[in-house]
Amino acid sequence: MSGNGKKLRSTAWFGATGKDGFAHRSWLKNQGTPIDAFDGRPVIGICNSWSELTPCNAHFRDVAEMVKRGVWEAGGFPLEFPVMSLGEPIMRPTTMLFRNLMSMDVEESIRANPLDGVVLLSGCDKTQPAMLMGAASCDLPSIVVTGGPMLNGKFQGRDIGSGTDVWRFSEDVRAGNMTLDDFVAAEAGMSRSNGHCMSMGTASTMASMTEALGMTPTGAAAIPAVDANRRRYAQNIGRRIVEMVNEDLHMSKIVTREAFENAIRTNAAIGGSTNAIIHLIAVAGRLGVPLEIEDFDQLGRGVPLMVNLMPNGTYLMEDFYYAGGLPVVTKELLDHGLLHADAMTVTGKTVGESVADVKNYNTEVITPFDNPLNNDVGLAVLRGNLCPDGAVIKPSAATPALMQHRGRAVVFETVEDMREQMDNDDLDIDETCIMVLKGAGPRGYPGMAEVGNFPLPRKILKKGITDMVRISDARMSGTAYGTVVLHVAPESAVGGPLALVQTGDMIELDVEGRRLHLDVSDEELERRRAAWEEPAPALDRGYVRLYSQHVMQADRGCDFDFLVGGSGAAVPRENH
Repeated sequence: MSGNGKKLRSTAWFGATGKDGFAHRSWLKNQGTPIDAFDGRPVIGICNSWSELTPCNAHFRDVAEMVKRGVWEAGGFPLEFPVMSLGEPIMRPTTMLFRNLMSMDVEESIRANPLDGVVLLSGCDKTQPAMLMGAASCDLPSIVVTGGPMLNGKFQGRDIGSGTDVWRFSEDVRAGNMTLDDFVAAEAGMSRSNGHCMSMGTASTMASMTEALGMTPTGAAAIPAVDANRRRYAQNIGRRIVEMVNEDLHMSKIVTREAFENAIRTNAAIGGSTNAIIHLIAVAGRLGVPLEIEDFDQLGRGVPLMVNLMPNGTYLMEDFYYAGGLPVVTKELLDHGLLHADAMTVTGKTVGESVADVKNYNTEVITPFDNPLNNDVGLAVLRGNLCPDGAVIKPSAATPALMQHRGRAVVFETVEDMREQMDNDDLDIDETCIMVLKGAGPRGYPGMAEVGNFPLPRKILKKGITDMVRISDARMSGTAYGTVVLHVAPESAVGGPLALVQTGDMIELDVEGRRLHLDVSDEELERRRAAWEEPAPALDRGYVRLYSQHVMQADRGCDFDFLVGGSGAAVPRENH
């Protein structure tokens, strides 16, 4: 029985008499499990995305041991289990292709096993939303241990940020402004410790979103991976999950509509990744919480950018942690009436109670609300005949002079076509043009790769130009920057208007007016549509086939249509 008198889920396995109970207990005893582990204490699953192929999560073996220590101390029975892991820097064609598969692994592993609560160990970009999605579908008491960022990168006496400086250095090499030897030296100084990207990329964003949703303890998101405080935090989480089971504090009691509103406004204040839109919508869908792409535009308006981190600013996550971390941002937003103070967190305290006494220790890194790094530059959702279901741009990472721009389209039909053309000095393009990439959406790539911030042509770089308007149905890394319009929906592979754009068409971008317009008549677009042919799938078998048949568009979170709405933790059929 749990502390609230409710029968534990694991009792159906370990409390059974006869051959079933005998088998369940006996086989676990082969690991040296003591008999009193089956005395009715909460069984806690430690869902581990450790993998040497996922560098961000490669330290999770040690983290899991700290969680186990805490679970034992609190009177629980910890059982660690592996799930699929998604290594952002390594996997091809893109980890986003496999986010839903990992979420299914998490969901089915939780449901099929004798677990009363779950600790989710996640760090890399897609492992965090995948775990939240899978856990949301089962809705047990759940808590997240994020892996923490790497220490600041170092190169030639200055800090460098993962992702952000990779794109910058790469362009410098192509433009002839950086030697290959220096490029290699920077590579050696970029990743100095365990942990995920230390810029405000998708991993740091999703760690912050997990904290803003209330799914990890207040202040946890920014602790560096190698800081001893992260190990202490993991041990305390092991203790806390046992208490959550006894309190019957399920995920759906924490991750409510109010929690999502808090996360959206927090994302605007920290200059978080555009990928947060897709992932938060997917998590909300699993819980049955209404959340639309327009919510990110409407709720983010009026929220100042307060965090001076790459790619929007100067500093990195280690600096953010020393300045006070996300709780400082949370308190500022609360003090100005922008968050729901009574939203519950996994600690058992409300958001307001959790940050009552926090202080800002570096106003250069975390600016005051009334003196921000920038004003009203949260994620913008565009509409128009080129994106009837929406498109996204991150104003804080864009060039102000390009936020209202009309230019001639230069179209690349595929990612491969684009890459072949970038170093072609005969390419008919200048800096006033708008670059358009097709075939990079959820079904088109497949998996909606992070290629939206595609490079500028070499002939443009040689002029000293570092940004142009780029439009695609792709995503971009949260560490990237530029005037990049992403997530165009419907995508080109399903016949969205993007599929009909031709080189020479005029396109108008108006971020302030939230408008993206293709200056081509309806009659001409209909003529082109009649001639359009749907591209053949990249692979018509296995998981990719399932993905292509069931993935929803970017404005719906790219989840599978058959996974929307959780089904709970009940086992579909008992073993007889």
